[in-house]
Amino acid sequence: MNLSPRTRQRLLSAGALIGFFVLWELVCLAFGVSDLILPRPSQIASVLIEKMSLLWPHAVQTLYTTFAGFVLGVLAGIVIGVVIGSSKLAYDVTYPLLVGFSSIPKVAVVPLFVVWFGAGTVPAILTSMVISIFPVVVNVATGLASTEPELEDVLRVLGARKRDILWNVGLPRTLPYLFASLKIAITLSFVGTVLAETVASNKGIGTVMMIASGNFDVPMVFAGLFLLAAMGVALYAVSSLVEQRMTGWAQRKTDMAMA
Repeated sequence: MNLSPRTRQRLLSAGALIGFFVLWELVCLAFGVSDLILPRPSQIASVLIEKMSLLWPHAVQTLYTTFAGFVLGVLAGIVIGVVIGSSKLAYDVTYPLLVGFSSIPKVAVVPLFVVWFGAGTVPAILTSMVISIFPVVVNVATGLASTEPELEDVLRVLGARKRDILWNVGLPRTLPYLFASLKIAITLSFVGTVLAETVASNKGIGTVMMIASGNFDVPMVFAGLFLLAAMGVALYAVSSLVEQRMTGWAQRKTDMAMA
């Protein structure tokens, strides 16, 4: 049976994933690993099935908070990245501030958000937002800075203004950089959300995991981790699909052949 390279790749990926969980199950059974240390995948699946009605509202809350923070962070990152990438003065003034703020552990700013906005959803959204801004800014600014000076000179000779060059050349060429940053920002957004939920929220997967760890319910903790991983993969897949639709011209021929 002749299978396309893409189909073979998917089958190999699925086989490797299934093999990983089977090996995990067998190792735990063979060495008698307690579920307080490392629960088996079958135990985690059982918890997910039995307590999905309890976990579902928390999963929806975490997904909503993460998506809201991610969207706000991306929009803010694009605006800041365009400003920095288009102006040397803005780069010199703003970039060191961004690096300094990005270096601050986000767990340190969550209490400030709680003081300013109270406990709940808002601190989680803001934490998710601020943690995802930096990679977007860096990639958008890099994409704009990589526009060939010769091309800009030609467009100026033809009468194009700086705004026209930015809109018609700079931003389209920045799209591959932008989507690369989105894949990083998505994972960071979940980190920010769960971090805030464990500190200043009474709803969300982070809260469930914190309560479960306090009760030594390790299977429930892993169930929360699996839900977070599933949501992260789903958003990553959506981002990749949109990237293929919008930046297919930037993909290598070998990648296109695999599609």
